Amino acid sequence: MPTLPPESAPLIDLTFLVVTGAIAWHGLRFRDAAGEPDPIRLLFGAIAVLFFVLVLFRDVLGLPVG
Repeated sequence: MPTLPPESAPLIDLTFLVVTGAIAWHGLRFRDAAGEPDPIRLLFGAIAVLFFVLVLFRDVLGLPVG
């Protein structure tokens, strides 16, 4: 399995934050034609927010989590 150099960690973290942030935003803000939220999108949006905050605090900011 290939290993990544440690210099690439900030780029990977930033990419992960952008992708999970977009998923969370879409999942939490989506409404159907009747204006009702979709429970599955809300669930996956909430999971994406959880991972976003975890990576932001632990990997980017260096704060202890847990």
